[in-house]
Amino acid sequence: MQTFLHVGCGPVKKSKIPGFRDDNWKEIRFDIDKNVNPDIVGTLTDMSQVPTESVDAIYSSHNIEHVYTHEVPIVLNEFYRVLKEDGIAVVICPDLQSVCKEIVNDKLYDPLYTTSEGLPIAAVDILYGWRLPIAKGNEYMAHKCGFTYSLLTKAFAEAGFKSRCGGRSENKWELFLVAFKQQKSEEEAITIANHFV
Repeated sequence: MQTFLHVGCGPVKKSKIPGFRDDNWKEIRFDIDKNVNPDIVGTLTDMSQVPTESVDAIYSSHNIEHVYTHEVPIVLNEFYRVLKEDGIAVVICPDLQSVCKEIVNDKLYDPLYTTSEGLPIAAVDILYGWRLPIAKGNEYMAHKCGFTYSLLTKAFAEAGFKSRCGGRSENKWELFLVAFKQQKSEEEAITIANHFV
């Protein structure tokens, strides 16, 4: 059985995550908020409770934008450290290029889509963090930095990840990246990444 670290897990369970749903994967839940009952309480910049080279994969959906720009290398170095030699990181985050197109068209507060609970999400929520939970006191939801695809891949390359595969998720205003500690051919990287889309 392989192990994946679900970074910034929130209330989401592994049954909702493509590529990690089956019994071949054991989930370790990691979050800053103890109220979501993580296995490990910690921050993206200090994952010291996770041993070095102890997990096969990291899954991080909409977390990396919650740290300041100067902290991004710290986060990615932590990702690299906790992954096994052949580990992968699966990362999803807002796509500022597509969001900014909506803002240029004067749609800062217009709903772009609704959550599974039917709640509207606008460009302002994607850019700065979801207003609803922030207004209720959950300041963990605030966004402190952002990415285009080229910046995201560059950050992972600078952290030592040898191969990267991903792109823009159409009509979701988000980026998707699978980063590999070991060198992969383009064909191999695409084949592996497709499991997590």
